[in-house]
Amino acid sequence: MMEASLSGLRSVGAFLREANDRFAAWFNRVTPKGLYPRSLLIIITPMVLLQSVVAFVFMERHYNTVTRRLSAAVSQDISAVVSMYEALPRDKDFATLRRIAWRNLRLNVDVLPPQPLPPPGPKPFFSILDSALSREIGRRVTQPVWIDTVGRSNLIEVRIKMPDAVLRIFAQRNAAYASNSHIFLLWMVGTSLVLLTVAILFLRNQIRPIENLADAAEAFGKGRDVENFRPRGAREVRRAAVAFLEMKRRIERQIEQRTAMLAGVSHDMRTILTRFKLELAFLGDGPETEALKKDVDELQGMLEAYLAFARGDPGEQASLTDMAQVIEDLRANAERDGARATASFMGPPLVQVKAEQLKRCIGNLVSNAVRYAKGVEITGTRDARWLIVTVDDDGPGIPEEMRDEVFRPFLRLDDARNQDAGGSGLGLSIARDIARAHGGDVILADSPLGGLRATVRLPV
Repeated sequence: MMEASLSGLRSVGAFLREANDRFAAWFNRVTPKGLYPRSLLIIITPMVLLQSVVAFVFMERHYNTVTRRLSAAVSQDISAVVSMYEALPRDKDFATLRRIAWRNLRLNVDVLPPQPLPPPGPKPFFSILDSALSREIGRRVTQPVWIDTVGRSNLIEVRIKMPDAVLRIFAQRNAAYASNSHIFLLWMVGTSLVLLTVAILFLRNQIRPIENLADAAEAFGKGRDVENFRPRGAREVRRAAVAFLEMKRRIERQIEQRTAMLAGVSHDMRTILTRFKLELAFLGDGPETEALKKDVDELQGMLEAYLAFARGDPGEQASLTDMAQVIEDLRANAERDGARATASFMGPPLVQVKAEQLKRCIGNLVSNAVRYAKGVEITGTRDARWLIVTVDDDGPGIPEEMRDEVFRPFLRLDDARNQDAGGSGLGLSIARDIARAHGGDVILADSPLGGLRATVRLPV
């Protein structure tokens, strides 16, 4: 018995957790994701709830109560007219009855010949007056009654069927209806709209500096210039902007120092390699000198690769680049290297990128494919958000468990495709660094051609 109870409690708990997770997922899906709409929602929701509560309390406690009391007063006056009709002597045209009703009760009374009452008219859906007045008159008048609260805008018509006549009574609508109550609602809605407009404008001005900061950080992350950006907005936003500018200056200073250092190292080591080449030239031709020359050339290639990898971004500025032409040039280079290569591009070809850096990124992927495959396909697509370039080949590929490892710099694997013939194995590392400097990435996967697919995905 105890086990059955525990099992039931667990099932109920699991159901509640699942329901809570579904509600949280639905709530996250329907709520806005941006800071601006969320801020507006934080302001609008309490305002709407407050106005709804105030309107409900006002309509329930004041509006309905006043209308019921006014309707009760008018009903008492109509009941008094019926009593006077029954009690007063019948004079000509009922002048006394009409005079007393108008002078004392402000009611316009007509005595009509005996006739059936009109059929009930359409009832207004939200009319408090119609329901309140009908209820109050029904409590005080026993004769058949017909009421029209819709026909004339400023009058209420009531017909009462007497044994020998029909009393038609006109009463002022404002005597039975709290007509000025709508002014309160109009004032409440009007002031709310004014406050909402002020809140929208204020939030727009407060959030714009945050959007500018995000745009500047995104542009700097993609290697583009951050122009006309300065700290603005609230104190916290200005602090974040100042911190971003300080970080930007430190990164730029570090890049400049590293570039200057690498330029000096490159100059010194190239000088030594040049002396090696001159000394080998003076030694004359021979098997030993040929081997040494080959080693010196290989060392120079490795040095260039190391320096290029360490240098990273040499300061090239982003510009509009025809990616279709870049892909076509890479296809021609692949064919010159002896591979069967095809190229295609879909979408607008002009993209704001660092042309030489991106050409080198894709070129490393194409060179890696040419080195290990006979057929290469280069495909580019561009839409409103992304530039995607894929390089497919029919080579041996890379095992799935090694596809993250091959991007590590200086990693040397016997069957790794990022390893140049006698080179440094930095091709894929450089390609990924360039792609990430543009805010994108390089992804490896299986190719439909049977080999490796390298995909460069960059935001535009």
